Amino acid sequence: MSQRLVVSTPGNALRTMVGEVPEGVEMIRWDMDGPAPVDHIDIAVGPYMGGPEPLAHLETVTTQLVQSQSIGYDGVTGYLPSGRVFANAASVHEASTAELAMALILAVQRGIPDFVRASSQGTWAPARYASLADRRVLIVGYGGIGVALEERLDGFEASVTRVARTARDSSAGRIHGFDELPALLPDAEIVVLAVPLNDETTYMVDAAFLAALPDDALVVNVARGAVIDTDAMLAEARTGRLRFGLDVTDPEPLPEGHELFTLDNVLISPHVGGASTAMLPRMAKLLRRQIDHALAGESFENVVIRP
Repeated sequence: MSQRLVVSTPGNALRTMVGEVPEGVEMIRWDMDGPAPVDHIDIAVGPYMGGPEPLAHLETVTTQLVQSQSIGYDGVTGYLPSGRVFANAASVHEASTAELAMALILAVQRGIPDFVRASSQGTWAPARYASLADRRVLIVGYGGIGVALEERLDGFEASVTRVARTARDSSAGRIHGFDELPALLPDAEIVVLAVPLNDETTYMVDAAFLAALPDDALVVNVARGAVIDTDAMLAEARTGRLRFGLDVTDPEPLPEGHELFTLDNVLISPHVGGASTAMLPRMAKLLRRQIDHALAGESFENVVIRP
């Protein structure tokens, strides 16, 4: 094969997981912590953690594709040099993030944090908590994560209402639009946020949104922290009227001693929705598909930013 394709990965784990590659494909390591080691990289994979800032180092190299390891790409355009093709990691994190959303829902509904606190004090504290069965669940954001979450909710006998930016019908049923939220919120016992962060969704969950929910409703955020107005959330959480399960916060990381950590009706995980053993194999499969697309002269998958 005369074609030479250069692919960079930010660490050895992803490179190892990709396995053997076709002849002519050169795999190099570059974690984007400084200038690129070569002048051209066909597929440059960014680091998973640390935000979009490392993308600024792409200024020193030409690329066919910049491949993210995250689904969300808020903030990327502020650092990605112009003229680049950028793909997100759709298909990699949906299952794990939906699992974590389910874990937060079940933990809060069934009182697991209270049981853990009691057992850590050597106390036997039986109590009756709300079920997930028969609850009315509102999924706000019906992309890959929202669909995966509904699939997992299916066996728990909950009633699901779907909401996305634009109303439409799907094979799963009716998907309501954002503009219908004021009419839907008063009936929602559990709200799961799975929207991308953009101008429309930043602080979409504000004081009015939360005030429209019934007493004791649970809000689970596996989207981005800035989807919720933290001050509005604290106002409701302090009174105990609403409950929250948060994998993301604003600010993030949540500073040590932040009031959200002190509230028994707030359960926090440290932005680990996609951080499971499912990530690396799925990321490797996506990267291998992108390599095959490049070799075949085909369009790349998951392109969300293009010149």
